[in-house]
Order: sequence, then C-alpha cells, then structure tokens
Amino acid sequence: MHRMIHSVVELGGAVGWLTPPERAETDRWLDEVLDRARAGDAALALALLDGEVAAGGLWRRGATDVFRHNAEVQKVMAHPKARGLGLGRRVLEAVIDHARTNGIEVLTLGARGNNHGAIELYERLGFREWGRLPNAIEVGDHRYDDVRMFLELGRPAHVILRGSPPDGPGYSPRRPRP
Repeated sequence: MHRMIHSVVELGGAVGWLTPPERAETDRWLDEVLDRARAGDAALALALLDGEVAAGGLWRRGATDVFRHNAEVQKVMAHPKARGLGLGRRVLEAVIDHARTNGIEVLTLGARGNNHGAIELYERLGFREWGRLPNAIEVGDHRYDDVRMFLELGRPAHVILRGSPPDGPGYSPRRPRP
C-alpha cells in the first residue's frame, strides 16, 4: 500500500498528500481506515497485480448522526505502472457495491478540477457534479477547482424525501428584505 501511495503522490497524484508520505504516516492512515472499517464506518477496496497492491479506494461513513447514511469516497488511485488496466474502475465499483450493501444512501467525493480522467470515470459510474469550489485546492503556487460529485445508491422504502420546504424541525423563515 505504501509503495502505491508513494508512487502516485511522487507523480503529483491528487490523493491528499503534496509530497510522498513516509511509511509511518501511511501506516497511521491505514490503521485509522482499518479501525473505522472494523466499526462498520468505512471499507477499503484493493486490487492486486502480480501479488502487489496496484489500485485502491475507500468509503467513509459520515461522522455525525444526521450524516451516517452518507459516505465519502476517498483516495481512489492506481499505481502508475497499473494505469489503463481498468483497476480504478473495478476498485470504485467494489467501493460502491460495498457501500450500498452497508446501508449507505448517498456517496460523495471530491476531485481536483484538472483530473479530467477521474471525473469522466466517476461520471461513467453515475456520479453527478453538485458543486465546484473555484481554485480551492492548493498545490504549491497553483490553485485548482474542488469538483464535488455524488451518487445516490437507493433509500429504504420508509424514507420520506423532504428537500428544502419551509417547514419541519429546524425550520426558520426567510427574513423580509428592506
């Protein structure tokens, strides 16, 4: 896992590190992901190639009670030597399937605006863009858009979708404008 992360980040991969992390840092990150997975709040999918980790990705459940039915897809990556083999797609499909079977209703993710290949993959798998924060991602002196996307996985039959009506718990009226 460390070798894949190191190689991806070394080539500028948009996976959350600006410089290749030390082994201790990736070990701490992986331990935290695995702890959350054991608690049912995350899942890590890996693809092996010749016995080595060649691609990976994960989902993490929302941290608060009102967001526990949502999860964020994170750290989808493929080792540079394994690109073009479809492993990223297979990992992402496994992440989506696992999230669905574990009661996740909506997956979200963020992508660096210049990562067009990843954005296209997400779109092919059904993700839709819901927002874009211009120039929010900092990589040295460069700024890139943070493209936010979502995928609805389905909801239990008893769930009532309310959207944004002006009523219900927590409701507050709009203030009259002068």
